[in-house]
Order: sequence, then C-alpha cells, then structure tokens
Amino acid sequence: MAFTVVPKEELVNYKGTRLEPSPWSTMDQERINTFADCTEDHQFIHVDQEKAAQTPLGGTIAHGLLTLAMLPKFCEGNGIMPENVVMGLNYGFDKVRFLAPVKAGKRVRAQIEMLDVQFKDANRILIKQGITVEIEGEETPALVAEWLSMIIVG
Repeated sequence: MAFTVVPKEELVNYKGTRLEPSPWSTMDQERINTFADCTEDHQFIHVDQEKAAQTPLGGTIAHGLLTLAMLPKFCEGNGIMPENVVMGLNYGFDKVRFLAPVKAGKRVRAQIEMLDVQFKDANRILIKQGITVEIEGEETPALVAEWLSMIIVG
C-alpha cells in the first residue's frame, strides 16, 4: 500500500476509485480491554468473557467505537493525495453505521473508496472516503462510514 500523489486539480478524476484493502488487524481481547480502560466503557459484553459467553453472541465483542477508532490505522499510507500537502485534518463523518459485532479474536480490515472531492479554496480540499470494515470470514461488515478529511496544501 502506498499513497498515490497527483496534482490537486486531478483529484476529481479519482472519484469512485477503490483502493487496495488494508492489512488484516486482529481485535484481540487485550486491545478491547485497553480501549475499555481508555474510554472507561467496561460494559460486560466487552470485558467479561464468562458473562459475555452466556449471551447470544457467545463471547466478548469489540466496542463499535474501537472499530471506528481503527480507521486511521487502516488508512495509513493508503490513499490518493494532492501534491504539496501541508497537513490533513479529521473533518468528521457524514455517516457511520455499525452493522455487525466484531467478536474478540476476529480479524478486520478496511476497504476504501474515494467518494467525493470538493475544493473549498486554493489551499483546502475536502475529501470524502467510503470506508467498509470487513470481518474475516463474515458476509456482513462491522461498519460502514463516510469519512471526511480536510487536506491543506501549500
């Protein structure tokens, strides 16, 4: 995976482009517990393996927000960027939906698509990416999102 760097005027030509999927990443119990500690969200379904095993899910699951928080990792080094980038800023989300739980120990990865490019002015470009986080071996994705990034160019 690598960034494709193009003149900023050419970014619009990449709308609809699907990028190479990210590498698989394991959502192990240690990662889930660490996230629970950071967010102080210790709901049993995430951290109590014995109690979670008695639910219809059969075990602990990752927090949906943990899966969402992994997007920067999934997207690092993979994208289409304009020349002369000064910085990129997280601008938010137009859509986030959690479609399936990620059971502890499962592997996930992101599929990324360039959805839109808007030139805000000569130095600011708003890029919308469609992100689908897949769960290995499962048909329904963990989440889908439309992620916005404001790219500042020099």
